[in-house]
Amino acid sequence: MNALGRHILAEIYGCDAAILNNRNLIEKIMVESALEAGAEVREVAFHKFSPQGVSGVVVISESHLAIHTWPELGYAAVDVFTCGEKVNPWDACNYLTERFKAKHMTATEVKRGVFEEPVKVANL
Repeated sequence: MNALGRHILAEIYGCDAAILNNRNLIEKIMVESALEAGAEVREVAFHKFSPQGVSGVVVISESHLAIHTWPELGYAAVDVFTCGEKVNPWDACNYLTERFKAKHMTATEVKRGVFEEPVKVANL
């Protein structure tokens, strides 16, 4: 069965707290990770929380990358969802793990849009 997309749910631990609490740097690294994976970036939106933490999304032509950070725990929750064959979501996850100076990353890949029977696409 072919899937429409691949969705990586990554748990990134032991990260540099200063990086995880820097909105501008998180945005830069997230955009770089999308490009590293071969994606085409469309939009970005990031928010810095008080007293700490950053959440954000990078919208790509192929879907999205999202992040939520807990600097006080050295932890980042990351989603990388890509459609098509051009972009490798694992490249983005590995890039993020390296740039966050993480000690450990675990991840699960979920196939999205898996149809057991042929689907007729409607003309819209």
